[in-house]
Amino acid sequence: MNSPFSRGKAMMLYQTSQLTDRTYGAIRRKMRSLTTSAVILGALTGLSACVQVTAPDKPIVINLNINIKQEVVYRLDGDAKDLINQEADIF
Repeated sequence: MNSPFSRGKAMMLYQTSQLTDRTYGAIRRKMRSLTTSAVILGALTGLSACVQVTAPDKPIVINLNINIKQEVVYRLDGDAKDLINQEADIF
């Protein structure tokens, strides 16, 4: 029974068992985190407020009081200025 291969088989079974335990542990952790996330998401969805958007009964009135002031600045050549002064009734 103490063959040289018996220790190798036992070691292989031990290593396989460790890998299996690690895999199951990883799966359990992943499922636990997914379950926790699902519970939190469900709680937040249940606690969220309902928002209703409806059109108003009366039309929306926008009152705009706009003052527009315009200043025109011009410079004239001397001859043009004299002509405007002579023919002031045209302008």
